[in-house]
Amino acid sequence: MDPVNWMERLASHYEAMRSRYPEEQLVILFDIDGTILDTRYLVLTVLQSYDAAHGTSYFRNLRVPEVTTHEDNVRELLARFGLSTTERERIAAWYERAYWSPDAVLWAHRPFSGVMEVMRWFQIQPDTFVGLNTGRTETIRAETLDCLNELGKEYKVRFTNDLLHMNPGPRDRNVPRVKAAGVLQFQQAGYRVFAAVDNEPANLAAIAEVDPSHEIMLLHADTIFESQRKALPPRSVSGDVYDLTQLAQETDLPRHVQLVWHGINDERNLHQFLMSDVAWGEVDVRLDPASEQLVLRHDPLDGAHPCHRQDLLPLEDVLEAVGAIGRSIKLDLKEGGPVVHESLAALRAAGFDDSRVWFNANATLLGKEGFGILQDAYPSAIFQVPIDAMIPILLNRPEEGLECLEELRSWGINRLSVKWDKPQISKLVDQLNAWGFETNVYNVPDLKAFLRTALLLPRSITSDFNFPQWHYFGRGSGQEGKYHEYSLETQAS
Repeated sequence: MDPVNWMERLASHYEAMRSRYPEEQLVILFDIDGTILDTRYLVLTVLQSYDAAHGTSYFRNLRVPEVTTHEDNVRELLARFGLSTTERERIAAWYERAYWSPDAVLWAHRPFSGVMEVMRWFQIQPDTFVGLNTGRTETIRAETLDCLNELGKEYKVRFTNDLLHMNPGPRDRNVPRVKAAGVLQFQQAGYRVFAAVDNEPANLAAIAEVDPSHEIMLLHADTIFESQRKALPPRSVSGDVYDLTQLAQETDLPRHVQLVWHGINDERNLHQFLMSDVAWGEVDVRLDPASEQLVLRHDPLDGAHPCHRQDLLPLEDVLEAVGAIGRSIKLDLKEGGPVVHESLAALRAAGFDDSRVWFNANATLLGKEGFGILQDAYPSAIFQVPIDAMIPILLNRPEEGLECLEELRSWGINRLSVKWDKPQISKLVDQLNAWGFETNVYNVPDLKAFLRTALLLPRSITSDFNFPQWHYFGRGSGQEGKYHEYSLETQAS
């Protein structure tokens, strides 16, 4: 099989097909069981429900990694448990009845890590769709959609009837033939099928037979499968990790999501930002009592946070460098009072207009009066406050939370900022959007987290941009708060 990462190959193929057919509706087809859903969890749940229903404890200690057989080969799994032939057959018969019951289909599934993000990525691309091509029977269509949509809710993934092809006959019908028929059905509906993902080699072989032009990329999900691996078409590509960082390209990011390079407070980060394509740079602004200048620093300038003052960048120097190349600036005001007035003077001196200015500060730091001063000077700028402390209220007592946000709105606050790792952030972003607030997600540490955040479609993302995969070498605080050292000379080469 091709040693190149299957997600990288998929990205290249999608780009080629999008270029070849710019006006057409492209679709990638996913099998469900063993491809989207890790069926080991369903096998385990059904077997343990047998114990619960019959007062036995055969499967009490069974764990997911120990389920290494296909869901249709439960007898092979049962042979490990020292059961009598009669008992094995009794359990197998019960299992086969329960496995595709509505309750099992609805509640006992779990997706493979990363697969929902990959599907969401394609769903937000222009004229691109995700279709389902499954061997499941039509009798469980509603339960299948309900299950997948419940699992996909957190990722904003949505599946619809018109993009679901199912087995019209009994489940033991020729499934490879069903998969080939599914491809033809999507094509007849006007879609250009550019890829098919399936864990069964025989299914991919059948799809290859109806694709003489080789336009459909055949992706083998190397999980647990029943048919022989040798059935895989030579042009198929195998993989077992759905890695969004290998699939997504910077040029594919949603255009309306503003990107902000966090903490360009030092020469290294400023240089990296200026060399990037990121439109906004964020600086932390404080007043240095020794020089009485506005300088860039996240931590307070006191004895508890020692620093070399010669390393402090003056705000006016950074504004000059950023303004010279037409970039935009986000000022995170760490202090009030004179910092507000002097920051406005520095912006005016550097020639920044409203469209290129963004202010962030804690609501309690500046208050209504402080934000009012900023708005008088730059009425059309972005005015943002972090709301992490309010999240429990917003999620659990939304009416009370909305009252607090309306107070902020009356101050002229037009964007709210939340930390990327907060629980239920997808639900929170949706709720804020529904209330008419733009959302910024900040402290996004790495490319994986960044891409997952982009899938939520906030208005903006603030990140360190420590993304070596994209040749961005930002501060890289990451989850451990550590700094990575990179050689600028090495990067340039």
